Amino acid sequence: MKKVLKNISFLILLLRICPIFGQDVDTRKVVVIDPGHGGKDFGAVGENGIMEKEVALEVAKQILILNNTLFDNEIDIYLTRYGDTLISLKDRSRLAKTVMADVYMSLHCNASPSFSNGIEVYVHNSKTGKSQVKKSIAVGLSVLNESTGNLGFKRRGIRFANFQVLRETVIFCPAVLIEMGFVTNVDEADYFLEPKNNSAMALAILIGLYNYLNVI
Repeated sequence: MKKVLKNISFLILLLRICPIFGQDVDTRKVVVIDPGHGGKDFGAVGENGIMEKEVALEVAKQILILNNTLFDNEIDIYLTRYGDTLISLKDRSRLAKTVMADVYMSLHCNASPSFSNGIEVYVHNSKTGKSQVKKSIAVGLSVLNESTGNLGFKRRGIRFANFQVLRETVIFCPAVLIEMGFVTNVDEADYFLEPKNNSAMALAILIGLYNYLNVI
């Protein structure tokens, strides 16, 4: 699997650096969307049996669709997984580095034994990439503004964490991990059972991303 990913990543990099003769260089911003978990790693399992891995993948797929239908693919988006597969944390970060991503976003759902609710965004407080940390915070705030302002979720703010995907990615591009709500909260779990709501969350994240990149 790693060999295949490495070969694919090399081809992507080659096409970006050496475009076919006569074609314009692709100057679009590049974003990696990382649907958390996958395969045997369900992530959090919440009310009504909803699984974090499924919500993350569905929202990521909707981001791809909306980027195409509403914004004519103004951003070049890659997913770390397109199906129910488990990708190593190192390979998720490696993809962002290989395609020279301008932003990395990891999508997750939260869980808590208490009746917690809302959306929060994590960034890594790297001492070696302070400029990228500031940019990561800006990405997070832009997403929070759209998602909490338009979807009615509680705003839990920006938090710092030493998650591997953030630690290994913030070195070369802004990186955020978005906790899109609590699957252990019955209201928020029910929200993600509705396909239209997954599309709404995807649109909020996408608009937040576009606002940060200033491409619309």
